[in-house]
Amino acid sequence: MDPRRENELIQTRRQFFGRASTGIGSVALASLLNPQLLANSGKTETVPSTSGGILAQPHHKPTAKRVIYLFMSGAPSQLDTFDYKPKMGDLFDEDLPDSVRMGQRFTTMTSGQARFPVAPSMFKFQQYGESQAWVSELLPHTAGIVDDLAIIKTVHTEAINHDPAITYIQTGSQLPGRPSMGAWLSYGLGSANADLPAFVVLHSKWSAKRDAQALYARLWGSGWLPSRHQGVSLRSSGDPVLYLSNPGGVSRETRRRMLDTLAALNQQQYNEFGDPEITARIAQYEMAYRMQRSVPELMDFSDESKKTLEMYGPDVEKPGTFAANCLLARRLAERDVNFVQIFHRGWDQHGNLPGDIRLQCGDIDQASAALVTDLKQRGMLDDTLVVWGGEFGRTIYCQGKLTKTNYGRDHHPRCFTIWMAGGGVKPGIVYGETDDFSYNITENPVHIHDLNATILHCLGIDHERLTFRFQGRDFRLTDVEGNVVHDVLV
Repeated sequence: MDPRRENELIQTRRQFFGRASTGIGSVALASLLNPQLLANSGKTETVPSTSGGILAQPHHKPTAKRVIYLFMSGAPSQLDTFDYKPKMGDLFDEDLPDSVRMGQRFTTMTSGQARFPVAPSMFKFQQYGESQAWVSELLPHTAGIVDDLAIIKTVHTEAINHDPAITYIQTGSQLPGRPSMGAWLSYGLGSANADLPAFVVLHSKWSAKRDAQALYARLWGSGWLPSRHQGVSLRSSGDPVLYLSNPGGVSRETRRRMLDTLAALNQQQYNEFGDPEITARIAQYEMAYRMQRSVPELMDFSDESKKTLEMYGPDVEKPGTFAANCLLARRLAERDVNFVQIFHRGWDQHGNLPGDIRLQCGDIDQASAALVTDLKQRGMLDDTLVVWGGEFGRTIYCQGKLTKTNYGRDHHPRCFTIWMAGGGVKPGIVYGETDDFSYNITENPVHIHDLNATILHCLGIDHERLTFRFQGRDFRLTDVEGNVVHDVLV
């Protein structure tokens, strides 16, 4: 069959209406090439907040305009950070009772152990703030901001291994291929900044001297959404984005002429075939051109005060550290980037947990607290949602040899702790309870679909209504589940 005839037969309804709307493609292209043509007078640096988004307006009044997601890849131990279990001290090296496990599965890394001895946390805990939240000595700076946090101790998931678990919490499915949360937000809300992507990803160095789980680009990918919605990963050294700089001998004016010609050719191709990926390609080329100026200014901390830099800690001026990325996230939030995700790896502590978790908490504690404080001081915390957490929790029983000063913990999907701040979240609360072993949830469970539904709700999105039809089915971030956790919202 002639490919052009085949394309006409399989075109989507979106393509049909797009091609039927005379002039829409030209207007869209003109707005990409010169945003000032459609921008409000005096506000030429931005475009309307729904630019590029499928929603004409949010489903309801949002409490947050943007999200900064601090993701601790590898799964930090809730038992050694936020979920204080003092009774475990009396059960050191005793076997985990069958009545607690209730036949739940083990991973293959510990299923062959002869025993599952209880390993109490060796770290001291103390209550802080008006909320009287328990926080480990590992997180003294986070302890200082507990009255700004909603600490949720009962998040849970079905995934028990890292890659499916991270894919699950990021995309709503353990199977790869679906859009990530940031891509869904870009698809729904678009961008308020014409010069930066709606979704930016930052990768951080980590101090624990161990290998870490790989992070694949699909975790910030767009799946089957148009590719312009995928996250843009900024590098910590060299060019922040590969191939963003012009090659030698190519001036900015030459690049502009080349892009204008290429855009015209791509527009002709779109008019003939109606493939939405063509318009996505035009948008990406134009974004890259604008980022050539916006990104270097973004990465330059010279305009930050000494007080601000000191608040984030001594690593803030070292590119690629978690501290530097937290400050960069605040700068991105100031520029109305909708979704910023910071990954920090190295939390997979099957052995030598006490030594490694000290290093990991040292990486993230001061900077996480500084980010919340900095946003609050600038009046931005009210409409910026900050989320901290990993893909699952860790077991109360020890993996490997247990001593008073050393132990490891296996994966535990049944309960783990995350915290949220700002953006419509109740400050100074602790939500949910687990049993004495931090093994099972006893009150107010929060599935990861519930967590994602709640994040979308803060942004004015009904998670059941932001959908995309693919292969004959309407997909959404929360699949066919999820309930907003109104108890943690103002």
